[in-house]
Amino acid sequence: MENFVVSARKYRPHNFEDVVGQSSITNTLEQAIKNNQLPQALLFCGPRGVGKTTCARILARKINEENGIESDQDFAFNIFELDAASNNSVDDIRNLIDQVRIVPQIGKYRVYIIDEVHMLSTAAFNAFLKTLEEPPAHAIFILATTEKHKIIPTILSRCQIYDFKRINVEDIKNHLKNVAKKENVSYEDDALHLIAQKADGALRDSLSIFDRMVTFTNKNLTYSAVAENLNVLDYDYYFKMTDACLENNIPEAMIQFNEILNKGFDAHLFISGFGAHFRDLLMAKTVNTVNLLEVGEKTKGKYLEHAQKCSAPFLFDAIEICNQTDLNYKSSKNPRLTVEIALMQLSSLTTDNSGIKKKKIE
Repeated sequence: MENFVVSARKYRPHNFEDVVGQSSITNTLEQAIKNNQLPQALLFCGPRGVGKTTCARILARKINEENGIESDQDFAFNIFELDAASNNSVDDIRNLIDQVRIVPQIGKYRVYIIDEVHMLSTAAFNAFLKTLEEPPAHAIFILATTEKHKIIPTILSRCQIYDFKRINVEDIKNHLKNVAKKENVSYEDDALHLIAQKADGALRDSLSIFDRMVTFTNKNLTYSAVAENLNVLDYDYYFKMTDACLENNIPEAMIQFNEILNKGFDAHLFISGFGAHFRDLLMAKTVNTVNLLEVGEKTKGKYLEHAQKCSAPFLFDAIEICNQTDLNYKSSKNPRLTVEIALMQLSSLTTDNSGIKKKKIE
């Protein structure tokens, strides 16, 4: 049986142009190499799974290719990777410093990639300071970290810092589309959008979720199957609950809420999601704000349709009620009742009898 390679490794970029969502950084690095203005110490920082180590490896290859080594040659001897999470002692850094003194046999530079650099001990950082400030002409250091605040200021001041950003949902979704086509996976646009949202800006996480969903759905990614497996409340529940509120149908709202709880969803997750749903309906009411909806194309059509049924005052009040319930949820002795009262208020917003509708849950 052929070994399975996870998508995060299989589709790891080998060129700057393949890196997703970090164009400002990759363009800067390419120009720095082209103009021979690359500093000898760089620090890549940002959230997990956004391309820090990948860019470090690409940069190391580019430096070698630009300085006398053909792309088809094995120049791994000029690239050294150190995982600071497991090599964080003074002795580890001293061993690295001893290596730094060795001049490369081929090419002009030796590149040292230190991943998770924030894990180095204070003593290790101090041992590294002098070498980082005055490295040999042939040495380039690329440090990568998810926690810049843990790195001592004296190290930060010696590095050129590149802040990697979270990758937006649309960029992740487009990348997943390319991977799906290469893997012959059929998909619904909304299913990939949901995976991209769940990844929370981390491309590696999105590919891990994608692999899991491909296995679960047997290469047929539908929105309903992905939502079920990721334990995400389907938009249809929110649309049906909104209809019940607009029709002042309190019994129907209670029945739907009970159904949601019976499916294993958390009441707190539901009410905070319901507030976000009303916010999205508000955004869908005007042309200028439609693009602020972070949903798939099919779901966007539903939002545009339902937004016409809701008045702006109704949505303002609904958002306020959901937000207040969200804030009060954890301190409530009866959380379910707290959410049910909120649903009663929401179902009374469009009635003439305002005895219940404007009272806030204090």
